[in-house]
Amino acid sequence: MRDVLEAVADGELSPAAAEARLSGYVTTAAGRFDAAREHRRGAPEGILAAGKTPAEVAALAAAALESTGRALVTRAGEDDVAAVAETVDAEIDAAVDLDHDERARTLVARTDRFEPPSIDATVGVVTGGTADAAAAGEAETVLDAMGATVERVDDVGVAHLGRVLDHLELLREADVLVVAAGREGALPTVVAGLVDTPVVGLPISTGYGHGGDGEAALAGLLQSCTVLSVVNVDAGFVAGTQAGLIARAVAAARE
Repeated sequence: MRDVLEAVADGELSPAAAEARLSGYVTTAAGRFDAAREHRRGAPEGILAAGKTPAEVAALAAAALESTGRALVTRAGEDDVAAVAETVDAEIDAAVDLDHDERARTLVARTDRFEPPSIDATVGVVTGGTADAAAAGEAETVLDAMGATVERVDDVGVAHLGRVLDHLELLREADVLVVAAGREGALPTVVAGLVDTPVVGLPISTGYGHGGDGEAALAGLLQSCTVLSVVNVDAGFVAGTQAGLIARAVAAARE
């Protein structure tokens, strides 16, 4: 503890970083940021923008940057991105790179001192159609933050099975797969029957009428005859994190 206090006194450590080292989290007016999650869990904490004001999102992102050197924001709107950019300019004493994916609604901010992790594993992120891209992009953002290599295979839904078969070799080479599909959710179950790697099924809230909004996709994945894991509807962050943890285990076994 004394080392931490001396580092703060010498200006080598910010109060937020010191609090993170001592308690594992940073307290702000907008809530607490779990700065120790990546060390404890193997995946960074995501700041969910939905339900928060842009100012609250920005405050938590600043706490993340000060304590870990990186902030990962999900379900971010344009107002959230603008608030984070303004706060970073005013409060962070370091150069910060902002990477906003408008389709996936993610924002990743990194200081120039941040050293990104690296996982010696490849995760395939597969979509049935273009409408699945937002949640799949969220999964890809998380996987990239965890240090995995990501291979995207898009628009290979089962309405034309030849589309996925054309990419079968690539799918079989991946260490883990995240497969996103809406409507009846058939693609993940088909892919899981063709590969010997773990598959994380990501149901998407497309479709309409009976079983619409992802209900049929979720039910279909839960009833899958082939073995796979299933996350909630549109839960790209969870799917990406789960696949990333599997990728870490694969990489560790490889070493």
